[in-house]
Amino acid sequence: MAAVKKKKEPLYEVRTSPIHGRGLYAKTFIEKDTWIVEYVGEKVDKVESERRSNELLEKAKNDGSARVYMFILDDKWDIDGNLETNEARLVNHSCEPNVEAQIWQDKEIWFVAVRDIQPGEELFYNYGFELDTWEDHPCSCGTKRCVGYIVDEQYW
Repeated sequence: MAAVKKKKEPLYEVRTSPIHGRGLYAKTFIEKDTWIVEYVGEKVDKVESERRSNELLEKAKNDGSARVYMFILDDKWDIDGNLETNEARLVNHSCEPNVEAQIWQDKEIWFVAVRDIQPGEELFYNYGFELDTWEDHPCSCGTKRCVGYIVDEQYW
C-alpha cells in the first residue's frame, strides 16, 4: 500500500484586517524560524511581470479594484501570486514585521517567522519597496516605528 501524504494544517487563518482588507493570523503559537506559508503563483519573466503590473495599475486608476501581487524571485523571474489559492498574498505590510520572505532553492518563496508569534497575531512583513515610487505607497500599519510609507528600511 502506498503511503498517503497528509495535508498539513495551516498555522494561520484568513480574517478581516484593519490594515488592508484581509490578512493572515496565527492560529497557534509560531516559533521563531518556522516556515509558515509559501507564496505561490505563476513564474513569469521580468518583461511579462512589468506588463501585468502596469495593466493592473492602469485598471486601478479607473476603478480602484486592482491589486498587484508580483513578488521578485530573482534577477530574471517574478512570481505572479494573483491566485485565490495563494493565501500568502494576504500577508500585509508593517514597519515592524514578524515574518520575512525567504527564497528556497532559487525557486520557492516562503514567509518565515523572524520572532515568536502569539496566537491571534496578524502576520506582517516589510514589503521593501524601492524609493522611486515612495509617495504612491502610504503605510497605515500604525506601529511606533512606522515611517508613513511602504519603503525598504534602508531608505528610512
